[in-house]
Amino acid sequence: MARAEARLFPALLRHWRMRRGYSQLDFALLADVSARHLSFLETGRAEPSREMILRLAAALDVPLRERNTMLRAAGHADEYPEPALAAGLPAGVAQAIERMLAQHEPYPMIVLDRRYDIVRTNAAAGRLMMRFVAEPAALGTPPNAFTMLFDPRLVRPFVVDWERTAHELVSRLHRESLIDANAAVLAPLLDSLFEYPDVPREWRQPDFSVPSEPTIVLRFRRDDVELAFLTTMTVFSAPQNVTLDELAIESYFPVDPATAELCQRLAT
Repeated sequence: MARAEARLFPALLRHWRMRRGYSQLDFALLADVSARHLSFLETGRAEPSREMILRLAAALDVPLRERNTMLRAAGHADEYPEPALAAGLPAGVAQAIERMLAQHEPYPMIVLDRRYDIVRTNAAAGRLMMRFVAEPAALGTPPNAFTMLFDPRLVRPFVVDWERTAHELVSRLHRESLIDANAAVLAPLLDSLFEYPDVPREWRQPDFSVPSEPTIVLRFRRDDVELAFLTTMTVFSAPQNVTLDELAIESYFPVDPATAELCQRLAT
């Protein structure tokens, strides 16, 4: 093991143990290793095997991307592939995603990556974006869900009670950037949101008093058209590859009969 790697892996292991709130003894019991050996690993006095790294990372519930980082830091090859979304997902999984998108019609469904870029939509989501985006030419490639909410050229002018909705979602984004291994991609996204006009400066600081609900209700109004949706997030369990581990599927369900009826009419 190279000297730089020998210093990096112990630091990563300590980082994740402390991030999960375990004492060294508690973590040793959880991972079923001796406290002495764990101490040696965290101080660089022992070199970890590939199997030991995977065992410790699993016990700490480290995201798959970061498990690969831990392996490389100790001089080992990656364990989890990171296939391109377009053609690299297992055939059964790709087919399942396409089936979910189709079966959710005529209601919107989108697929998001770890930066909340929209990487796949069904037709209903496309119809919703075209109806409730002020300037379609301003959409990025790929569009970003948070940018769409904060940019006044996009969906923001048509979000009912925008300030409450945006505050709730930006508080959730703060939590995710602090808890998960996504700070490198979420921190720049957070910073970019505060560049848009009339975004309260106090939102730059995490506000843990804002409740983190399992679902969110989004309401859109433009002219005489109003839609209200309950949104949920779905992630894959035990994905075994980085790309799938970082995908989330956001489903929109009509809150009221008027929304359901309008979605049906828009589909035809």
